[in-house]
Amino acid sequence: MTETTEAPVVAQTAETKTPSPTNETAVVTPAENGHAEGGDAKTAVAGEEQTNGGATPDEKAKAEEKKEDPPKEMRAVVLTGFGGFKNVKILKKPEPSPQAGEVLIRVKACGLNFQDLMVRLGAIDSPPKTPTILGFECAGEIEAVGEEVEGFKVGDRVVALPEFRAWSELVAVPTKYVYHIPDEMTFQDAAAIVMNYLVAYILIFDLVSLREGKSILLHSVGGGVGQAIVQLARTVPNVTIFGVCSKSKHEALEATGLIDHLIDRTDYVNEVRKITTEGVDIVMDCLCGEECNRGYGLLKPMGKYILYGSSNVVTGETKSFFSVARSWWQVDKVSPIKLFDENKSLGGFNLRHLLYQQDGSEYVRSTVDKIFGLWKDGKVRPVVDSAWALEDVAEAMQKMHDRKNIGKLVLDPSMEPKPKPATPAKSKSKKQASEDKGGKKDKEDDKKSAENGGGDEKKEGGEAADEAKTNGEEGGEAAHVNGDGGAAEQKEEPAAAAAATNGDATESEKKESS
Repeated sequence: MTETTEAPVVAQTAETKTPSPTNETAVVTPAENGHAEGGDAKTAVAGEEQTNGGATPDEKAKAEEKKEDPPKEMRAVVLTGFGGFKNVKILKKPEPSPQAGEVLIRVKACGLNFQDLMVRLGAIDSPPKTPTILGFECAGEIEAVGEEVEGFKVGDRVVALPEFRAWSELVAVPTKYVYHIPDEMTFQDAAAIVMNYLVAYILIFDLVSLREGKSILLHSVGGGVGQAIVQLARTVPNVTIFGVCSKSKHEALEATGLIDHLIDRTDYVNEVRKITTEGVDIVMDCLCGEECNRGYGLLKPMGKYILYGSSNVVTGETKSFFSVARSWWQVDKVSPIKLFDENKSLGGFNLRHLLYQQDGSEYVRSTVDKIFGLWKDGKVRPVVDSAWALEDVAEAMQKMHDRKNIGKLVLDPSMEPKPKPATPAKSKSKKQASEDKGGKKDKEDDKKSAENGGGDEKKEGGEAADEAKTNGEEGGEAAHVNGDGGAAEQKEEPAAAAAATNGDATESEKKESS
């Protein structure tokens, strides 16, 4: 068989170096050869540039450098849209850089708060635009410092309260929201103590000025803020605590010995009345809705009611406008005249508004210093319910949503995610079952045909070629097996190419080569 390809022709042309400009151009222009021999040097350079996409050596070097150093990325918990847990995803985001007045923190632990659940639903005032990185609380080490930063340096151990963006491997935070932590404090404890104990301290000592002999009714006593209020209240002598929570938490909370009366939330008003007909001095309400009216009704004269949350609006996985409206419209409107007549006080506290909208950063900083002082003295210890990997954040949020945590839930970027359960095999559809049955029948027919002497093996050349192609055999070899040499010769180029590719040769090619 005589092989005729274009490559030898080009080579012969290149070797014949005639002075004709036409021949020079012919030597240079074939781009598929990837090189040019002889001829005009400028034309050869042009051909090479055309082969490389028209890029100069400097441009190619820059492109290679850019290719080797892709933009640095980090993992982050991103809210892609308001609603259910499916909108909370772990995504790759560009690493931030500290701006003037900011520090860049390598996050070691993040705090999970009920406010994060409300953000996911879009049930807070002025919700962020999505997609956005979630989280208000994190602890870690400073990795870089921006311009005009004083009092912080690389390597400092800190805890921060940024407005969003805390649940990521790196976060840039203005220094007015960053606080040094004691050397002995772990990052998980730092993420568990700051926001919860900050709220509790302000409620106990600044808003109600808790004194000896007073009594407190505390909702959600098993949560992170609830546990912080209990510990801080115990620093004041002879204080009686009525803790309200679900029955499933009573045994664990009784073991702490810090709560005088644990009451189930289903009928807590009557239970309190059975213990004391007078009522209580202070009501701490993080629920809102009807609990506002019930709590106000339990106050003694000179009593104080404080609202610091509205978790009753979170009734399902997604936002319910009905729940939000009901939570607020169920609250009775109390006039100052009624407060004057009954000798009662109403108060409220919103840390997010105080810190980010009302410029209370200096007041908050001085309070954080007091909390760390109490921690050093051993008077308070954060209660960590459990720690979770970033990839398991939806499960952690679900646990808080179901009110099953006792203490703080913490996210740890260094933790490995939980192994996912194996997906159960799906049952076959009727169509799949029918196809499987048909395929089984075809195999049985083939077996019977082989037993009958292989009469069905004589197939036409075209069908044999198709079958050979399907089974990965060469077209020419398949035709030879079926005794149909004409079919193979009509397909010289495909058969030769296939043989060359697979390293095999037909009998005729072997003879010619020898």
